Amino acid sequence: MDKPITVLVLCTGNSARSVLAECLINDLGGGRWKAYSAGSRPTGTVNPLSIEVLKEKGHSVAGLRSKSWDEFGLPDAPKMDLVITVCDNAAGEVCPVWPGHPSKVHIGFPDPADAEGSHEERLAVFREVYGMIEAKIRRLIALGPDRAGEV
Repeated sequence: MDKPITVLVLCTGNSARSVLAECLINDLGGGRWKAYSAGSRPTGTVNPLSIEVLKEKGHSVAGLRSKSWDEFGLPDAPKMDLVITVCDNAAGEVCPVWPGHPSKVHIGFPDPADAEGSHEERLAVFREVYGMIEAKIRRLIALGPDRAGEV
């Protein structure tokens, strides 16, 4: 098998959207894609509602953590083929220079962490955003990394 396409999904807090996208790419990519996620200002924890939605959709949550994008600029970090920003804040920030000079694309989604209301109301928002991300990730995988801008 060829080397998988490596993807870094970025958001500001690395607690919701980027983590959801990481899991979706890894699971839907069928071993041909390998995703990581990080944030410019990570919260330090993955949002519990992200974990809840991922589990109910059948994803493994083992090893998920909120981490800084600085980890992926280190010399021993995996070399990325594609960097995806999923929140408007991260898209507008000055990103580190990534080893290997990967392609970059912005695919924005609303922040489910901003949802208010009861647990069920907030969970419904996380499910909705998960569905939006899933649709875009399925399209990305179908098109391939060279056509990521068409997603």
